[in-house]
Amino acid sequence: MTTQQGTVLVTGASSGIGAVYADRFAGRGHDLVLVARNRERLEAVAETLRRRHGVAIRTVAADLASRAGLAEVEAILSTDARITHLVNNAGFGSAAPLASASVDEMERMIAINVTAPMRLTYAAVPALRARGAGTVINIASIVAIGPEVLNGVYGGSKSFVLAFSHALRKELDGTGVAVQVVLPGATGTEFWDIAGLPASNLPADWVMSAEDLVDAALVGLDRGEFATVPSLRDAAEWEAWEAARRTMLPHLSSARPAERYRTA
Repeated sequence: MTTQQGTVLVTGASSGIGAVYADRFAGRGHDLVLVARNRERLEAVAETLRRRHGVAIRTVAADLASRAGLAEVEAILSTDARITHLVNNAGFGSAAPLASASVDEMERMIAINVTAPMRLTYAAVPALRARGAGTVINIASIVAIGPEVLNGVYGGSKSFVLAFSHALRKELDGTGVAVQVVLPGATGTEFWDIAGLPASNLPADWVMSAEDLVDAALVGLDRGEFATVPSLRDAAEWEAWEAARRTMLPHLSSARPAERYRTA
């Protein structure tokens, strides 16, 4: 069976946030392309969703840290005209200080958290733009605005996702292609085990379920939000942060140093 709602490609779809996105979009009548490294888990998710929602699902077992795996998914995005949504969810983090973290693991983190969403977006956007419709959802993190909270490479990688999303939204304004960036706080997934700080060690009132996180993000998407921060109670705080950034923008480049940097 193939639906008329368009196809959603979700990375990191074998568990956690990605698997919930897959379920929710399938529940909305979308066909799916699900991408993850673990073929067995991916197929199990896909089979469950086929039974539950009756949509068509293609699975792609690919390591997005490898050039070959990334190229396989890029080819799908650039050639499959049925794809209407890209959810850049795949990623991992670390709580290890830089001095004790493996630099090879940090490099892999950049490949997954930065290079993969950048290249997949480059593959998807030309076709979406040509059709005048589509959606790119980038999963960042609250560490995008607080990179000192966890490992610095992780924080830097998610700051990239936020900045990239800002620029992408500006470039795509008026084209019919929407961009949403989601900034989760602590979420009850395997992320924390991989990061070396199991969620059970965190205060219970910090940790949101993946289901609540995705449902909130989809409310934001339906409302046309650019940035969705599901844990933030007062939206005015985000708006103030954005307003401060925009206030500085016209003053950040000048032919002469600011007065405070001039010698007497």
